[in-house]
Amino acid sequence: MALLRVPEPYDFVLSTERYRAFGPDLANLWNEDGLHRVVAGREVRIAAADGGVDVEPLDRETEAAVRQLIGLPFALDPFYAFATTEPILSRLVPALRGLRPPLAVDPFETLVTSISAQQVSLFAAFSVRNRFIAAFGVRAGVAYAFPTRERTASAREDELFAVGFSRRKAEYIIGLARSDVDFTALAAAPDDEVKSALVALRGIGEWTADWFLARYLARPRAWPWGDLALRKAVVAFYGADADIRAIGERFDPFQNLTAHYLLTGFRVHPPGD
Repeated sequence: MALLRVPEPYDFVLSTERYRAFGPDLANLWNEDGLHRVVAGREVRIAAADGGVDVEPLDRETEAAVRQLIGLPFALDPFYAFATTEPILSRLVPALRGLRPPLAVDPFETLVTSISAQQVSLFAAFSVRNRFIAAFGVRAGVAYAFPTRERTASAREDELFAVGFSRRKAEYIIGLARSDVDFTALAAAPDDEVKSALVALRGIGEWTADWFLARYLARPRAWPWGDLALRKAVVAFYGADADIRAIGERFDPFQNLTAHYLLTGFRVHPPGD
């Protein structure tokens, strides 16, 4: 295996907690203390190592995906400095020091993942999505490549319904695959333009667009205020009177990292624990 260095502090186990929290994800599979992901037809394994992560295979083709999966685009030091000035974060962040929130590798997968999670528990969403991945993806080792946009565009709505999606979600996913949305252009656009382009698509609302900004594009001010889990975390840490939408301004310009730290903290270090 080859070492990919990660700036300190970095806690591999904490940073990969999300891959274990809601059950297995066949496209980002935790197996035998490592994360497995299919990149360009090859299975890549990421494991803890001194100074970073061990990656097999690590080359120019796989490195970009691995850097996303381990959250390297995030700059932690400025956020940590900011956290010392905020009463709740100043207590929470030290307990989560080294957490680099994982980022999604593929824009189409990111949106399908969010659509699958609409109005259901994450455990249910993972279950349905795994059946979709197994039926329309390609296995390489223990993990599967997430179904491509092209493969999904050729599917029928009843095929997606058969793996567990609702009729409406099947329509949304196939519509997204067949749409003319240009993900490369979106990646270079400002936040408001990204959101406008996405919410113009059927089945994609502000919640999904916010998570696209947060988990795929790593935009620092992304604040998915409509997320139920984030609402619960904010209430737990800031009280029942907290205005979930307005409180995001309190964390500017670190809304994205704050959201991830509140969500992870609520799972692993809940208030009063």
